[in-house]
Amino acid sequence: MALAAHSRQVAPALGSSRVKAFAPVRVSRCRGAVVVRAEAQSNDALTRRAVLGAGLATATSLMLPIGGSGSAQANQLLSPEWESVTLPVDKGVVLLDIGFTDDKHGFLLGTRETLLETFDGGKTWKPRSIDAARDEGFNYRFNSISFSGNGEGWIVGKPAILLHTTDGGVNWERIPLSSKLPGAPVRITGLPGKPGQAEMITDQGAIYVTDNTAYTWTAAVQETVDATLNRTVSSGISGASYYEGSFSNLARSASGDYVAVSSRGNFYMTWTPGQTYWLPHNRPAPRRLQNMGFTPSGEVWVTTRGGDVLLSNQPGLSAEDFESVAINSRGFGILDVGFRDEKVAYACGGSGSLYRSEDGGKSWKRDRSTDDVAGNLYAIKFFNPQLGFVLGNDGILLRYTGVSA
Repeated sequence: MALAAHSRQVAPALGSSRVKAFAPVRVSRCRGAVVVRAEAQSNDALTRRAVLGAGLATATSLMLPIGGSGSAQANQLLSPEWESVTLPVDKGVVLLDIGFTDDKHGFLLGTRETLLETFDGGKTWKPRSIDAARDEGFNYRFNSISFSGNGEGWIVGKPAILLHTTDGGVNWERIPLSSKLPGAPVRITGLPGKPGQAEMITDQGAIYVTDNTAYTWTAAVQETVDATLNRTVSSGISGASYYEGSFSNLARSASGDYVAVSSRGNFYMTWTPGQTYWLPHNRPAPRRLQNMGFTPSGEVWVTTRGGDVLLSNQPGLSAEDFESVAINSRGFGILDVGFRDEKVAYACGGSGSLYRSEDGGKSWKRDRSTDDVAGNLYAIKFFNPQLGFVLGNDGILLRYTGVSA
């Protein structure tokens, strides 16, 4: 499916003249791909403030912890480096992302419209509700959160929803997204520089960029991943022919490069700013891929569903040579890798598995402090060497305590 610039429809304040908005109005076909062209048209519409003003964009409010009373159990210290944080969520909640405005204030989000807030660096959390997300009875899955400085932040979720704040999350407003958006938004990245800049990607590989607080979006790629693969069936990529599906995992580097694992784990895709299309690659290991990401110096790491970890031998997406590194995973899949700094890294996986590296991911040792954690650990995120977290199923959150904040 070819991509076009999507926009939300906006209108001037009362008493002013009409403004033009872009909306997809014509569909044609080129080389078997659908091309949605955007043409200017005049529109009368309510202003964003008027649409959201009826309670949708009001300040968020505190709620009592889920399950009743508001009393909280103490966190459990697992080791000198990690503690298990007690959260006011049901066990069935899947935590999906975490973001901070500074070293103390942050948000944790997930399924069932879960949004928690901390003011002490993640030691304690309280539920928050966003009135702007209470729409049409949907139970939103909040997939990603990002803050870009000066209090500006973004949240995306499924069904397609985009939330924006300019005051560090005190207030959130909902910004409409086009119904023709290919796939569900899975990641939002607030971009540095002037306010209002962000980059959004969907699970079908559509990438959009805005520099005016989402009044308009520019498509960074011309077609979705399945359209690219089906157009290039002779590319020699195993399992890519007539591919229909979505990414299972993706990662973005500090320079804006992406690596993404196909839903079946049998190949991966890369994209760098300026490219017209995603580039497919055969997997660098016999076992199916689980996840991929970047080291602080730009090398690409890979994990497999059989518990392997591989590391590229040079920085950048052009590297095709990967070397297997030593990690005694005991057959548990390695679900994520996170770097505390250039040297110290952690890997996590099934059945509470946690591993530590002190040489930039070239070798690993098992961290037994999480052996009694009853769940899979699937995401690691460090914001600085003192502020790091591991997310797991059934509402598991581990907080790094190895260095005093």
